[in-house]
Amino acid sequence: MSSQLQRRRRQRRTGSAAPDQPIPAEAWLALAAATGAAALLQLDGTVITVALPTVAKDLSVSTAASSTVLTAYFLPYALLLWPGGSLVDRFGARLVGLLGLAVFAAGALCGALAPSFAVLVAGRVIQGAGAGLVSPAALAGAVSRFPPAKRGTALGIWGAAAGISNLVGPLLGGLLTALGGWRAVWWALLVLAAGAGWAVGRLLPAGPRGERQPAAGAFGGVVRSATAVAALTFAVMIGSFFLAEQYLQRTAHYSALAASAALLLVAALVGLGAPLAGRLADARGERLPALGGFALAGGGLAVLAVPDMPLHSPATVLPLAAVGLGLGLLFVPTSRAALNATPQSLHGRTSALLSAGRLLGAGVGAGLAGLAVGAVPTAGHVHLALLVGCLACLLVGLPVAARLGGEPAPERRGRAAG
Repeated sequence: MSSQLQRRRRQRRTGSAAPDQPIPAEAWLALAAATGAAALLQLDGTVITVALPTVAKDLSVSTAASSTVLTAYFLPYALLLWPGGSLVDRFGARLVGLLGLAVFAAGALCGALAPSFAVLVAGRVIQGAGAGLVSPAALAGAVSRFPPAKRGTALGIWGAAAGISNLVGPLLGGLLTALGGWRAVWWALLVLAAGAGWAVGRLLPAGPRGERQPAAGAFGGVVRSATAVAALTFAVMIGSFFLAEQYLQRTAHYSALAASAALLLVAALVGLGAPLAGRLADARGERLPALGGFALAGGGLAVLAVPDMPLHSPATVLPLAAVGLGLGLLFVPTSRAALNATPQSLHGRTSALLSAGRLLGAGVGAGLAGLAVGAVPTAGHVHLALLVGCLACLLVGLPVAARLGGEPAPERRGRAAG
């Protein structure tokens, strides 16, 4: 009885609903707005990739120099995450999200009108700064009206949208570039940012939620483990898809659009895996879907790493499906475990740590994959790199995932109260 009373008092302090109460419509609307903002950031990180050769030709720069457009986005993105998370905890997700989207839109407009490559890069820096503010606001806002016991459901939707956007971005970039030139990509980002800003302004709750608490000592082992899982997930995902894109285009001679389309199955399975992981995490805790995700992804990569395995034939469908579903299962457990391990007043900074882990993992994965394929991505190089990804999932991912929560949130809180 005493544990139930303590739980009710805790729910009254945090504003959380009891686990068995229905989710109000406002929670779903806030989730939709936050999901749209998060998907925009993931899309932006990949949608311009296909347009870079056209950018280089039109603005008279080398192909190597055009990669600066990517670096110019991700560096300020990473640097602004922690300040952005702190602002979310102080002023709320809606205000910071609107500010970030306004900055992002200004950068997109600068890029769409850029008369020179230097102006285009400056616009990307502005976009990255806006993304660093939006990212923690989007994740914190997604769960702002959900009780801890049902955050897996919300994060499943959030993760599915973000994951699919990250993978279909090159396909959309190819279509826009083919239809309207590279500037069409930046105009599309401007329109999408305006739509996301409207939704955030109308649907996210105003002001911070929960009593302010100091961050010192609040981020324990669960948050650190969740951040490590997030980093490894994105290292494997971005590294594997970078390998696939490079091999299919430069060795198998696929077009950029065809190479991106060939990976749509994996994108769809990532989207399917995230909601499934959310339901599993709410019912059984975060450990089960995290372990399953690394086991599936590692198993699929192990098959693809076999030296005689063809890399651009129908035989790759099944192992690719396992990789896609496994990666999809890893999106939700990290966010749910970290957010449920910290008070709501620190969700902005918790979200910033998770986003920083994902960015670091993406950078490491892409960098290692680039080193692995070298000047000409042969099948042997790709097989070896995929084997390294498999070992990372099985030897590093599984032990770290085992440190995430093994029980649903209500039981953990109940035991702590008792």
